[in-house]
Amino acid sequence: MALNILFIGGTGQISYPCVERAVAQGHHVSVFNRGLRGDPLPAGVTSIVGELGSSAYADLAKANYDVVAQFIAFTPDQIARDIEIFSGHCGQYIFISSASVYEKPARHYVITEETPAINPYWPYSQAKIACEELLKKANNLAWTIVRPSHTVRTGLPIMMGDSDIMARRMLDGEPTIVAGDGHTPWTLTRSVDFAVPFVGLFGKQAALGDIFHITNDHAHIWDHIQQAIARLLGVEARIVHVPTDTLVKYNPEWIGPLTGDKAWTAIFDNSKVKRVAGDFACAQSLDEILEEPIMHLKQRFAKGRPPKGDFDALIDRICAEQSALG
Repeated sequence: MALNILFIGGTGQISYPCVERAVAQGHHVSVFNRGLRGDPLPAGVTSIVGELGSSAYADLAKANYDVVAQFIAFTPDQIARDIEIFSGHCGQYIFISSASVYEKPARHYVITEETPAINPYWPYSQAKIACEELLKKANNLAWTIVRPSHTVRTGLPIMMGDSDIMARRMLDGEPTIVAGDGHTPWTLTRSVDFAVPFVGLFGKQAALGDIFHITNDHAHIWDHIQQAIARLLGVEARIVHVPTDTLVKYNPEWIGPLTGDKAWTAIFDNSKVKRVAGDFACAQSLDEILEEPIMHLKQRFAKGRPPKGDFDALIDRICAEQSALG
């Protein structure tokens, strides 16, 4: 059955393939954003240009969409605004949270939706948890919470910092850093694979008032991920392993993305979302997972590489001091 869908966002790393999938499934799709992204929307998509929190944004409720997919809310005040606007005015409100909300370290090596949402390290994750808690208390809004993990499309998967700078360092034969011993399993999911079960949740009664993560069923260790990136760039990775605790002493801002996320094993059980949205399969080989991010990287580098700067100096210093330990 064709539904009237509103994407808030719709041109981002994860949301764009979801828009494409929704159109391919025959839904009537509108996208609300600032209209600044360059990617053309699929044919038939209605573009609504505006700012979050504007009168035009509040007017979206008048359309009484079957599904509102909120991709660009990150703070509780934004969710409180959406609860006020869309309560009683949409069939299903889907909030894009994050799998980084799960407790660190998880009490079991396989993460399910029953794993507690407790992240004492990362303000980003803490804000997402607070958003979820607000939604759970909403009285007149049929909500669904979706938690993506590390989802790739345009950017390369690295552990911290700027992925384009890390790729440039690889191309220049310079060392790059992997936190820990490089053997921690980590799950990567292509955005195009995420889109299939995500759109499959649209309009499903069993999805209302519930939480689902959507990820790959397969994981790769961080060393293999970085080595595959280098190989696809035609070079050899020069990986320097540095303990996570040491890295956050060099840069306290890394405590969120490392101690609060990528330093831990991330293996997920997707059986819950498969029961509701239907079975799905994700690309498992790193070559296939990285194909699109490598393509986008090469397109960016054809226009110019990122210059050397303070980040390079910090990475060089850490690598030199760690290597001096023998």
